[in-house]
Amino acid sequence: MDLPELLDIAEKERQTQKAVHIRCCVAAGCVAADSLILREKLQAAVIAAGMADQVKVSGVGCMRLCCRAPLVAVDDKTQPDRSLLYETVTPDQASAIVAALQPTSISKTKCEPLQRGDLTHPFFTRQRSVVLENTGVIDPERIESYIAVGGYQSLHQVLREMTPHQVIDAITRSGLRGRGGAGYPTGLKWATVAKATTKGELSVTADRKFVVCNADEGDPGAFMDRSVMESDPHRMLEGMAIAAYAIGATQGYIYIRAEYSLASRRLQLAIRQAQQLGLLGSQIFDSPFDFRIDLRTGAGAYVCGEETALMASIEGKRGTPSPRPPYPAERGLWGFPTLINNVETFANVPSIIRYGSDWFASIGTEKSKGTKVFALTGHLRNTGLIEVPMGTSLRQIVEEMGGGVPGGGTAKAVQTGGPSGGCIPASAFDTPVDYESLAQLGSAMGSGGMIAMDQQTNMVDVARYFMEFCRDESCGKCIPCRVGTVQLHQLLTKIRSGKATSTDLELLEELCDMVKHTSLCGLGQSAPNPVFSTLRHFREDYLALIQSAPSSSDSSRANHHQE
Repeated sequence: MDLPELLDIAEKERQTQKAVHIRCCVAAGCVAADSLILREKLQAAVIAAGMADQVKVSGVGCMRLCCRAPLVAVDDKTQPDRSLLYETVTPDQASAIVAALQPTSISKTKCEPLQRGDLTHPFFTRQRSVVLENTGVIDPERIESYIAVGGYQSLHQVLREMTPHQVIDAITRSGLRGRGGAGYPTGLKWATVAKATTKGELSVTADRKFVVCNADEGDPGAFMDRSVMESDPHRMLEGMAIAAYAIGATQGYIYIRAEYSLASRRLQLAIRQAQQLGLLGSQIFDSPFDFRIDLRTGAGAYVCGEETALMASIEGKRGTPSPRPPYPAERGLWGFPTLINNVETFANVPSIIRYGSDWFASIGTEKSKGTKVFALTGHLRNTGLIEVPMGTSLRQIVEEMGGGVPGGGTAKAVQTGGPSGGCIPASAFDTPVDYESLAQLGSAMGSGGMIAMDQQTNMVDVARYFMEFCRDESCGKCIPCRVGTVQLHQLLTKIRSGKATSTDLELLEELCDMVKHTSLCGLGQSAPNPVFSTLRHFREDYLALIQSAPSSSDSSRANHHQE
């Protein structure tokens, strides 16, 4: 494969386009709502209407407004500014969508039952697509579709025009930070792995490095990475290959949870397609660069999202964390230097190479560059997948894009960062979404889960829910996490049941502090965060339950320890 051959594939794919393009979402949410059947019926309706030479029907990735699944979009080249979105479409409405393409009074009548979406709504207009630029546009199961929108040209550029050092410099100057939650500077991490010379365990003379994509997305309510993998899998592969070239790796792994069967299947298909075209494997683009990617499927343990536990699982061991240092960048898989980034981080890389570091750095805030993909869920009118520039306020996301609380209610809080994050009150909704601002409020960016809650929500319930999650997902290796999360959950249950005293509240805070500072890994260290943030911003919810309890007992603390 060389550049002219790549461009030839792109041109042939573009020539398959027709005057009208019907895009049917085939991401997991819409598939669960029969979109595969809908796509077949759309294709059949086009043929039945004798419009096969004018209309193309494609399955595409997530079209973002997941609460109105299945979604269908219609693009008409004869009317460039006219794209239509249909919501909650049933397979029986396929013929009505095709009939609407025919300007007759009969077809208009048939269109009446269809529910039209508003593409001018802030849910769509406030988004800025970088990671999701192809999501909902291309067919995720055809590499030609990705190549037609410029796919793999960034990889060719780095292999033919840039040194590994120049690639790392470009990522560093872009200001990209890891999207997995910690926000560590991506360029700095790449540079560290590139410089590392640790000899691994496989051979005392071997000099190997690995690239790992952490696709073990496990936060409750989070589906950003799944959507990217289902909708644009080649983008992530290209980002991984560029990273491998930059650090000198020849082997990559994607660690994906078993529950993501559709994403896993599309990644496997994408890897095979890329290998067949010489875009993965040996001598990529006829260069000396070799890079192979394999999938490793996790059994769904949340702790395997932690880097050292993830590596242990890839090595075939039990997925439990290990003390750091050494860090994976110095001593990772089988003792070799290993670069670990998540799906969204790798998916940013092709755009940075294509459009330049300055372009990427011009988006966002001073310290948080680029965009962020969120899974917007909870008590909102509009929920789904969004990508916004860093610095967008929570109010814009919740009230404008999300459309506020249904039924005229008002939002009470937003939970960000999953079990490691915290709850932000409505009074702080003008806060810009960036790493530093969310941390100042006691929350975190996390991987991108964002859950809105209305005034009926009791924040003790929220804290108890996330503590239950951490309790169940604790690997049990260290005592503070294994025992501490159990005791914290018991205390929260006692408070919620109206049986706690002020002494229990003191115990709760003391125990949170102990678990945070003595647990082995990030799961235990961050498990108390939802409790801390709800106590900080919604202490009245705790006090109301305690004040409703029977008279306190001075022996409460002793009784707790006896339990």
